Amino acid sequence: MAEFDPASHRLVPTRTFDELQVGDRFPIPSRTVTDGQFAAFQTVSADNHPMHYDVEHCRAHGHRAPIAHGFQVLSATAPGAGLFPHVLGERLMGFLEQSSRFLAPVYLGDTLYPELTITELKRQRTTGVVTLRATVHNQHRALVLEGTQAFLVRL
Repeated sequence: MAEFDPASHRLVPTRTFDELQVGDRFPIPSRTVTDGQFAAFQTVSADNHPMHYDVEHCRAHGHRAPIAHGFQVLSATAPGAGLFPHVLGERLMGFLEQSSRFLAPVYLGDTLYPELTITELKRQRTTGVVTLRATVHNQHRALVLEGTQAFLVRL
């Protein structure tokens, strides 16, 4: 019997920068926004605006339920929640930048479908930059968030 090697314990086979392609998709598992997530995000962010936790305040302003904080929705696109960083393995060096546009409210009980898609591969001398389009759709197929993320990768 072969000796166990922790380096061989991987979720998916790793790929080099040159094996990546514009258009490669990395879906992130869907999730339904819960009271617990609202409470946890409020604790972490210290954001106490009533739009995020006061049902009556939300109704008075034309919303059916509390609205998830934009950064809470953005957190659904965390690459580690999907396979992207596992595909790069030890080659992933760092998170360089991120931008987002919040296009529609996300309410308590909505189900989110995040995805990352490679839009640009920029080769440098010893590293490369992988740029991803980040999207989040809700259960009604509405795009609620779009943005970009860029990562530094060892060649």
